Amino acid sequence: MISITVAALVFGVVFLAELPDKTALAGLVLGARYRASYVFAGVAAAFLLHVVLAVAAGSVLTLLPQRIVHALTGVLFLGGAAMMLWQKGGDEEGVEKPEGQTFWRVAGTGFTLILVAEFGDLTQIMTANLAARYDAPLSVGLGAVLALWAVAGLGIAGGKALMNRVPLRLITQVAALLMSVLGVWSLWEAVVG
Repeated sequence: MISITVAALVFGVVFLAELPDKTALAGLVLGARYRASYVFAGVAAAFLLHVVLAVAAGSVLTLLPQRIVHALTGVLFLGGAAMMLWQKGGDEEGVEKPEGQTFWRVAGTGFTLILVAEFGDLTQIMTANLAARYDAPLSVGLGAVLALWAVAGLGIAGGKALMNRVPLRLITQVAALLMSVLGVWSLWEAVVG
């Protein structure tokens, strides 16, 4: 049985914790560049998997070496930045239906980025702790996944809104710069850990 009170509490806590996180920025970057529905599908699937793992495994996920998680995240962000800079720029119509950017490729990119970037993240640990505390796995899982999807949706929608006002080339350059900074920061955390 689902407790609306527990789900609402978890939603609020996880939403507020995830809002300033790098995931919202990643959603914004991907949403500005690719079809929003494709990005959301991949990101939503990754968050669902994270919540299932957190609820099922509890705090076991926190035992993974953070250095490895940070290193993989850094490499993915730097790879994403390089990919954005080396792709041919397009007009706004090209963003809606980018050449060669099939559903599976775009959704897979969003899925992989979020899967690695969020592994062992504060909200995943928080979800595991909340599941242990309330002994209501479905309620905790529902609240957490809806909160993560809401943050991702806001980030992706923000990327689309930004694209309507700013040229694609500038968005791409700024996004690549931000992804590079996040990549270097993640690699720094892996080294000094």
